Amino acid sequence: MTDALTPEILLRAYAMGIFPMAESHTDPTIHWIDPRKRGIFPLDKFHISRSLSRHIRRSNWTIRTNTNFCGVVQGCADRPETWINPEIFRLYGDLHDLGFAHSLEVWEGENLIGGVYGVAIGAAFFGESMFSRRTNASKIALAYLIHRLNAGGFTLFDTQFLTPHLASLGAMEISRAEYQRRLGKALAATASFAPEGYCAVPSSVAAGSAFGSTAGSSTTSGNSRSGTSQRSTQTS
Repeated sequence: MTDALTPEILLRAYAMGIFPMAESHTDPTIHWIDPRKRGIFPLDKFHISRSLSRHIRRSNWTIRTNTNFCGVVQGCADRPETWINPEIFRLYGDLHDLGFAHSLEVWEGENLIGGVYGVAIGAAFFGESMFSRRTNASKIALAYLIHRLNAGGFTLFDTQFLTPHLASLGAMEISRAEYQRRLGKALAATASFAPEGYCAVPSSVAAGSAFGSTAGSSTTSGNSRSGTSQRSTQTS
């Protein structure tokens, strides 16, 4: 299905609990997926290992949001097998322009080394994909993302499928009926990807604390696509 596919159709699909995928980068056909079992991250159960916690505290990488959305999507697509075809790339870029799709990025100097992107509607965040060009970069992106979602009032983090890697970090699988119940509640609520005054302190992220400091933030509130950045070694 590719005719007249628009961001508005995509948003309605997410609200119904379905999402798009292609068979490969070269496959022009987009398929709508509605898994019988759905992967989710309980936002209070993200598992941070001791080694990852140390890396978060000691890293000099920079964490940014929405400064290179297309770069993150491209990083996720740069693998031998991908479901991201040109049409999907375009659609999520349009969603980003509309303020619904967001990226959380890990930078080493001026090099984008990892990140995760997804779609926010109401208090639901639909995680699409993540990538890593350095050890632990995608895990750190995920830790900062979950910290941000908690601070912004999100109640559902949809991972679509459950993989062994995600399960090791605390993700779980629920039935389609249970997913629809949680989705309905999340869509009826409000949340912000850029909560006013939010600032992710590395020690708080490393500890898995549900809420971040609100001091010294340069982020903007609402569903803004404007980019923000901070050092992952920031302590205040």
